[in-house]
Amino acid sequence: MSIEKLRDVVKKVLEEVDVVIGYTEGFDKIHATPHFIDSPQEIDKLIWSPICVHNLTTYLPSLKKKVGVVVKGCDSRTIVQYMQEGLINRDNVKIIGIPCQGVISIKRLSKAIDYANIDDIIFDNDKVIVKTDKGDKTIALADIMPDKCKTCQYPTPVIYDYLVGDQIKSNKPEEGVYKDILELDKKPLEEKLQYWLKEFDRCIRCYACRNACPMCICQDSCIAESREPHWISQRLTTEEKLMFHMIHAIHLAGRCVECGECERVCPMGIPVNKLKRKINLDMKELFDYVPGVNPDDKPPMYTFNVDELKIKEHKIG
Repeated sequence: MSIEKLRDVVKKVLEEVDVVIGYTEGFDKIHATPHFIDSPQEIDKLIWSPICVHNLTTYLPSLKKKVGVVVKGCDSRTIVQYMQEGLINRDNVKIIGIPCQGVISIKRLSKAIDYANIDDIIFDNDKVIVKTDKGDKTIALADIMPDKCKTCQYPTPVIYDYLVGDQIKSNKPEEGVYKDILELDKKPLEEKLQYWLKEFDRCIRCYACRNACPMCICQDSCIAESREPHWISQRLTTEEKLMFHMIHAIHLAGRCVECGECERVCPMGIPVNKLKRKINLDMKELFDYVPGVNPDDKPPMYTFNVDELKIKEHKIG
């Protein structure tokens, strides 16, 4: 994909909106940062590469103006979910889609180069050349991708007004998307409980997962900090941590688009996205529903049927 072509599209979109959200260089060579463009002079700062990991659609519900936004495939699903839930006015959003072959995980990259200082990084198709103070190292992009990229079914945005680059069809087997969830499901109930207790015991209650989640739209009245009602305390006990993460996951039932932002920002490396993906698998099996794919769909938790076709109530005698 040509960065000049992206800049040309952004220049065109900027004539129709108040601001365009894209990516620009961050504080070093491996970090990008959101870039809010409201004048043509800002367009030359735009970048695009596998370091562009953020889901920029997170800003859309709070921006009460006409907005253009650059999206990858996984990001575009958030916009579809916003449309389903009436959280944005589609007429006020111009979507600039970019087919994506995967982004990098900063954590995995840092580990792969033994946490050396990075002077430069070059992306050459499926290879990554990292120049460090300890020498150069070539790494396969697949080895430093987040897990979401390894099973991605939507490398091309599912919705867009402009597409920059050629469409890409996923070559990842659909049956592999929830392979890790199915493996965990095979374990006894007590073993699964101990797995999650051990993971969430490391949680420091920083709420980074909540803050980065594009579907956590009620942060100003989040139950984690509310005292009316007072569901959980601020104590750092494992039980309170588990309670917070369970509430977070249940609030995303049928809504999580698996963008992986929650897991990316977790400073403790907790697989928080796995819990949401488990619920997504249940939604797929029970309601034949995949979040953020079809704008005309209704999320299962937004509907009610007296008799659900795939749910049999437990008989209590």
